[in-house]
Amino acid sequence: MKVLKENSLYLVTSQEYSGRRNTLDVVKSAVLAGIDIVQMREKEMTRKELVWLGKEISFLCLEKDIIFIVNDDPFLAEEVGSDGVHLGQGDINIYNLRQTRDILGKEKIIGVSTHSLSQFEKANNSDCDYIAFGPIFSTKTKDYSIGVADIKKVLDLSLKPVFFIGGINLDNLDIILNKGAKNIAMIRALVNAEDIVRCIKDFKNKLNDNNFVLGETNER
Repeated sequence: MKVLKENSLYLVTSQEYSGRRNTLDVVKSAVLAGIDIVQMREKEMTRKELVWLGKEISFLCLEKDIIFIVNDDPFLAEEVGSDGVHLGQGDINIYNLRQTRDILGKEKIIGVSTHSLSQFEKANNSDCDYIAFGPIFSTKTKDYSIGVADIKKVLDLSLKPVFFIGGINLDNLDIILNKGAKNIAMIRALVNAEDIVRCIKDFKNKLNDNNFVLGETNER
């Protein structure tokens, strides 16, 4: 199994929010910029299109030792040669974690989305390898947000890596870093950036900034 490192930046693709750029071009830019993890999340593509795109992304990520995750479907994740799958709360009702592990094997990564402290606690004690928690801030991909109040408690309880997601950008990133967050996942802030390479490098610089002092806050 590939190692999930701290201070990781996680790109979730979405051609819907990528403007005129296609997802493969977005991923190529992200790989060039040093992204840590790529998740293929394309809700409007056919399975044939997803298989083709997944195999292309898998090749790009393999060359640079980048973790590649497929959204929703462990069978698709296996078919395209990804490093694992990410399951939402609805997906778990279709493929429970035991079934997913049987499909993918012990060496593949399984991530789970959580949207509340109770969901997080359940995932924290399950056979998944990382947990996404959010949406933290308002975002077009969800019709609600959960705020920052539980971030510190989530991190105190966590038995595995946590990725915070939802409306995160360079203007509000310090708010969650100040609460101890190490790993960030994003869609629009990256795929819709004017300069994807520069944007990723700016986020990575903040995540890796050893001078960031807990206790200071930009929260208004």
